[in-house]
Amino acid sequence: MRKTKEILRLKFEGGLGNHTIGRALSVSASTVWDTVARFQATGLPWPLPPDLTEAALEARLYRRQGSHEANPARVPSWPGVQAELRKKHVTLRLLFEEYKVEHPDGYQYSWFCERFREWRKTIDLVMRQEHTLGERVFIDWAGDTIPVIDAGTGEVRPAYLFLAVLGASNYTYAEPSLSQDLASFLAAHVRMFSFFGGVPELLIPDNLKTGVTHPSYYEPDLNPAYTTLAEHYGCLVLPTRPGRPRDKAKVEAGVLFVERRIVARLRRRRFFSLDEVKIAVAQELVLLNERAFQKLPGSRRSVFLAEEQPMLRPLPARPYEHRDRKSARVHIDYHVDLFGHFYSVPYELAREKVEVRYTTAIVEVFHQGTRVASHARDDRKGRATTCLEHMPPRHRHYAEWTPERFTAWAGQMGPETVRLIEAVMSRHRHPALGYRSCLGILRLESRYGAPRLEAAAARTLAIGGTSYKSVKHILQAGLDREPLPGPTPRPEPLFHENLRGPEYFAH
Repeated sequence: MRKTKEILRLKFEGGLGNHTIGRALSVSASTVWDTVARFQATGLPWPLPPDLTEAALEARLYRRQGSHEANPARVPSWPGVQAELRKKHVTLRLLFEEYKVEHPDGYQYSWFCERFREWRKTIDLVMRQEHTLGERVFIDWAGDTIPVIDAGTGEVRPAYLFLAVLGASNYTYAEPSLSQDLASFLAAHVRMFSFFGGVPELLIPDNLKTGVTHPSYYEPDLNPAYTTLAEHYGCLVLPTRPGRPRDKAKVEAGVLFVERRIVARLRRRRFFSLDEVKIAVAQELVLLNERAFQKLPGSRRSVFLAEEQPMLRPLPARPYEHRDRKSARVHIDYHVDLFGHFYSVPYELAREKVEVRYTTAIVEVFHQGTRVASHARDDRKGRATTCLEHMPPRHRHYAEWTPERFTAWAGQMGPETVRLIEAVMSRHRHPALGYRSCLGILRLESRYGAPRLEAAAARTLAIGGTSYKSVKHILQAGLDREPLPGPTPRPEPLFHENLRGPEYFAH
C-alpha cells in the first residue's frame, strides 16, 4: 500500500526534506522524490480537492501504460528510443528533451523513464543488452558440429562453426571449418569483416586458445598473430573476463540460436565435402538474419543495414593475409633458410637471430621487431633469392654476373666447358657462391687457350671434379693432352667344357 497522501502532507504542509520524510515513513528518499514529481506533473493543487479519493489520486499519479492508448500520439516509439540509445553519447534525458520539443504537452520525465523500463522488460534479456552501434562483435566456436563424410574412405570428420554476433543489431555471421587452428580462426575473421562490409571497434572473443594464449581477469595474453590482425583492421581485442558469464551472454545466446536454426535444421542432411556444408550454412544464415523479431520491429538484417552498418569503420585497402612465423639464425653468407630456399638479409645481420614471416606469396624477415627484408616466395630447393643491397661491398662486384652470362661465356670454349660451369654453380646453395670459381676457370682460357680449356673441362667432369683448382691442376700438369680414360671393359663370360649353359636345362 503506497503512502502517497502522507508523503504529500509531510512535504507540502510539514515542509520536510525527502530524506526526513523517508525515515519517518520507512521508504527511500528516491520514492519520496518520485511521488512528489508525479504529483507535480498532474497539475493538482494542494491541499487536494475534498472529493478526490485515495484510489483516484493513485490512478492520476501511477497510470498504467495501457491507460494512455486514448492518446497514442503522445506515446513515444519505444523501439526507436532503444535504437537511439545505442548511439554514442545519447542518453535517456536527451531523448526526453527531444520528445518534449516535439510534444510540448506530452508526459513528464519520470513517466517517460518508467514506461521505457517497463517496455524493456517485455523483450528478451539478450536483446535488452545495450551495445553501442558499431562498437562490438562477439566471437566464439559453436559447441555442436556438422558431420562431413569422406566419400572415398567413409571417414566422418566434424565441421566446426565459427560464429560472430554484432552487439547492437545481433546480425550474425557463421562459417564451417574442418579445423579450429590459428590459420582457420584468422581466415574466418577476414571473411567475417567482408561479410559485415566494415569493422567494429572491439573484437570480443570468449578466451579462445587460438586468440588468447593465457586468459586473465586483468591482463590476458593475446596471440601475436591475432593482435596483428586487429592492428591491420584498426580495431582492438577485448576478451571476455573469466568467470563473468554476462560478458558473453550475447554470443552464447547467438551460439544457441545458430545451433537451433542452422545445425538442427541440417541434422538429417548428409554432406560429403566442406564446400557442401558452406553452401548449406550460408543459405540457412540468410534465413536466420532475415527472420523477423518477435517483440521488435524488423529483423537482424534490416536493423544492421539501417543502423549498425553505417557506424562500422571502413575496410582496409586489402584484406589481412595470415603470415606463419618461424625463428631462424642468419647464415654466414647473410641468407636464411626457409624450406630449403635461401633468402638474403643485410650482411650486417650474419649469425643474428631473426623472425621469418611468410605466406604463399611473400617472405619477410624481421630483426628485433623491424622488417629488414622482403622477398617473393620461391619454393625451389637449393636456390637463393638475393638482393644487391644486402651484399657487402666486396661482393657487389660480382652481383652483375648471372648464371646466363657465365654459360654464354663458357659456350665460346665448347660444350664441355658449359657443362662444367653449370656443375660448379649447382654445387652451391645458390649460384652466386660459385661465381668466383667460374670466373677463375674461364680466365684460364687467356693463358692456355680455348681448346686446352675445353679438354681440361672434359677430363675434370670425367673424374667428378667441379672446382677451379681441379681444372688448373690438369692444365698445369698437361693432363688435358692425355686421352680420356675410357669406360671399364665388361669382362668376357667364362667358358669351360664342363660348364652347362641354360640350353642344357631346357631339355
